Amino acid sequence: MTAPLPVLYSFRRCPYAMRARLAIAASGMTVELREVVLRDKPDAMIEASPKATVPVLVLADGAVIDESWDVMTWALSQADPEGWWPKDHPLRSGIETLVAANDGPFKKALDRYKYPSRYESEIVCETDQRAIAAEHLRPLDKRLRHQKWLLGDRATLADFAILPFVRQFAHVDCDWFDAQPWPHLRDWLDRFLASDRFASIMQKHRQWRPGDAVTMFP
Repeated sequence: MTAPLPVLYSFRRCPYAMRARLAIAASGMTVELREVVLRDKPDAMIEASPKATVPVLVLADGAVIDESWDVMTWALSQADPEGWWPKDHPLRSGIETLVAANDGPFKKALDRYKYPSRYESEIVCETDQRAIAAEHLRPLDKRLRHQKWLLGDRATLADFAILPFVRQFAHVDCDWFDAQPWPHLRDWLDRFLASDRFASIMQKHRQWRPGDAVTMFP
């Protein structure tokens, strides 16, 4: 009897869900994809993870992983043919440091830049928040000046954990982003956006409903 596939609740445009899909695709595993509409979240996802944010990965044994970073590292612990999550401790530490900066201060500023109306209880200036976020991107451009990826000439989990958020930042005001003196950062982002991997994880799927046929990913 064939074992059931892990189930991934996802939303196409969410950067957290994007990076989970990227790692799953890189691992070579297959999951059942359930596309979520955020204003109409399925009961099954909420039952699995009451915090009700994507991604949510429900394993075949019923265990639930509902943080995108944990989905990424879990997937690559199963198989890592492209070496995104190296066993070298200093390199892993470098990856974790970059991702922590992205997920903390950069994401905080990005949210207030992109969605200022969500923070009515705060005094939020969009351009100030953009400037705060930009301070986190300048060092990334400097890193990429003499290498293809953030930690050298090979891609690691740091690149694919961060790229979806830089994409989101760039799309808030494309003209402003393109005018910044970040040629190496833009090249890094453009290579990602033009890649087969990005195209494969951004295919459109209709909203999942109970009883639908299984959609396998990738």
